[in-house]
Amino acid sequence: MGKDYYTILGVSKSASEDELKKAYRKLALKWHPDRHADDKQDAEVKFKNISEAYEVLSDKQKRQIYDTYGEEGLKGGVPPSGGAGGFPGGMGNMGGGGTTFSFSSGGPGGFAGFNPSNPEDIFAQLFGGGLGGLSGMGGRTRSSQFMDTDNDMGNHHGGMSSRRPNEVTRPLACTLEEIYNGCTKKLKVIRRVLGQGGAVSTSDKVLQVDVKPGWKAGTKIRFQNEGDDMGHGAQDIVFVLEEKPHALFKRDGDDLKVDMALTLEEALCGFKKPIQLLNGKTIQVNNTSIVKPGQVSRMAGYGMRISRQPNSFGALVITYKIQFPTSLTLNQKEKIHEALTQ
Repeated sequence: MGKDYYTILGVSKSASEDELKKAYRKLALKWHPDRHADDKQDAEVKFKNISEAYEVLSDKQKRQIYDTYGEEGLKGGVPPSGGAGGFPGGMGNMGGGGTTFSFSSGGPGGFAGFNPSNPEDIFAQLFGGGLGGLSGMGGRTRSSQFMDTDNDMGNHHGGMSSRRPNEVTRPLACTLEEIYNGCTKKLKVIRRVLGQGGAVSTSDKVLQVDVKPGWKAGTKIRFQNEGDDMGHGAQDIVFVLEEKPHALFKRDGDDLKVDMALTLEEALCGFKKPIQLLNGKTIQVNNTSIVKPGQVSRMAGYGMRISRQPNSFGALVITYKIQFPTSLTLNQKEKIHEALTQ
């Protein structure tokens, strides 16, 4: 079972925006880690859950997904009904032949899932600063927390924090065909900016990623200062390339590996089998000699594109899997025996 955000905040499922805000303020003040020096770890967990619950329920879109699918659906990227293309925030082709995804730079993880924001950022939005900025509460201010970190790193200037804001990373999943041929991905980013008085504004922007042929999983594409700016400088957005599993091929560096099933007859007598490559072309694999179980063939030039050498390719590595018959008749055994003993 997922988390019950309504129970965490102590509100009903019909709670209004004001009721949610009132409940959050009360619980966030009660469980802020700076007020629990003796049991800070437990307070941090509760503070995080309170912030996460408020972030979801105070956002109409996220609340709709949560009410319909629960926490698992929200974080797994299950779309609510009725949105453009069935996805929250709207997803569709942005033009230019690319594939379009939509997410919030500081919220959802992946393209439709949800990754909670920093609890302290949520706290700062509602209270206009850290715990120390509230009269009679004590504790440190939000700015001092950042300045302490910078001092530990030896990175401070004039008493003000000069720490560069954290980057936010998002996976960019591509098929092997897209990576082999190259493709364009267009991603709609919902950016949040903290203004004066704690007001948060949002704006949309489409970022274009040109995936080059042959890029490898883990390749990072950085967009500087395109992420959220919650008062500490704009974040960089970094997309990390991921390879989707392929039904036939498995990538190994610049090579493509594939298993080929052969009957015992084909393994002993020869075969001719087609393989469709990632570029859509089909080649024939021919063999007239005996193939042993687990035997491997390498076909140079039929593997993955090599990104730094545009006209070069890795190898196609074929591993043969021999399918032995499960039974033989007496007559078949006699014929095999006769053939092998001649």
